[in-house]
Amino acid sequence: MVTTGPLAVCRIVELGGIGPGPFAGMLLADLGAEVVRVDRPERMADPDAGGPTDVLNRGKRSVVVDLKHPDGAATVLGLIDRADVLIEGFRPGVTERLGIGPHECLARNPRLVYGRMTGWGQDGPLAAAAGHDIGYIALTGALGAIGDAGGPPQIPLNLLGDFGGGACYLVIGVLAALHAAQRTGHGQVVDAAIVDGTTHLLASPLAKLARGAWTDERGVNQLDGGWPFYAVYATRDGRYMAVGALEAKFYRQLIELLELDVDPERQHDRSTWPHLRSQLAQRFAQRTRDAWAALFEGTDACVAPVLGLTEAARHPHLAARGSLLTRDGVVQPNAAPRFSTTPATPGATAAQVGADTAQILRDWGIEGAGTLIAGGAAIQAANHETYSQARGQIS
Repeated sequence: MVTTGPLAVCRIVELGGIGPGPFAGMLLADLGAEVVRVDRPERMADPDAGGPTDVLNRGKRSVVVDLKHPDGAATVLGLIDRADVLIEGFRPGVTERLGIGPHECLARNPRLVYGRMTGWGQDGPLAAAAGHDIGYIALTGALGAIGDAGGPPQIPLNLLGDFGGGACYLVIGVLAALHAAQRTGHGQVVDAAIVDGTTHLLASPLAKLARGAWTDERGVNQLDGGWPFYAVYATRDGRYMAVGALEAKFYRQLIELLELDVDPERQHDRSTWPHLRSQLAQRFAQRTRDAWAALFEGTDACVAPVLGLTEAARHPHLAARGSLLTRDGVVQPNAAPRFSTTPATPGATAAQVGADTAQILRDWGIEGAGTLIAGGAAIQAANHETYSQARGQIS
């Protein structure tokens, strides 16, 4: 697989999982790494696995290994011997019990970067507990800080925990450890926990809290909707406009374009804010969202229409940037960030589970590939008929 990205010579083994681990693998694949996903046999029966809509696994090849088979762990270790990075998202201790933990892997491949993705981390009172994004960000204080004043916390999808505090910090850790391995010849374990990454993302509000510029309440602060000129307002058609006119010069332009009867010099006079918020709400309610969008387009008032996911894909700016692409009828994000000489490229549509098993074992120099497949340690699936047979065997 030939790529042009900055990680074009990097080999990564990803132990199949859900959420942040696959997203991290996708990001690394977009950056040019060769990513091999090791799937469990039962994933062959998943109708959502592989194909155009399996976006988090684009750019990867799939090898199916039965880790319960006597030769399963040895097969995975053979791949890890030849890898630069391993990504796994199991609970603490699982890979150790499977015989593919950090001790075994680093003893065989001292330069390996062993990336571990969990919600709670590898240690601590909750390390062994189950969890999901909503619980992780709840414990960090992030969820409690999001929402309207007097209302319940608002869930920010799973972007803040799983993908922001989780996957992106795993990628940062992997890249930093790879850099260190190139200098020292020694790999290491990267313990990426969603609670750690999400807490790290809270650096700004925590700093403001420490100096008294933030209140530990929802919807009353500078960037949580508490300030009337950094908030969302409903339009006549039941849609919304986002206002972010924090700076004085942007605020003045906002007031001028809306033709509001307020003194722009009193922007930070909190006694005027209830009246200001009321005026903003009444004014935005007089026109449709798209009418307001047209008025503010290209200005410095820092006002933008709140778009749905399907609308965003059609926005002229995102289209000009190529931020999204359509492949096999599926709209998905393009590779990010961008590089001047080693461009990142979104990988091919996700392979069907196990479609690459035999080829990967050969490409990576695993001895006895045919015997491993014949014996059931590894499973090759080339078409839907094979998948149907596999589903029958599993059920």
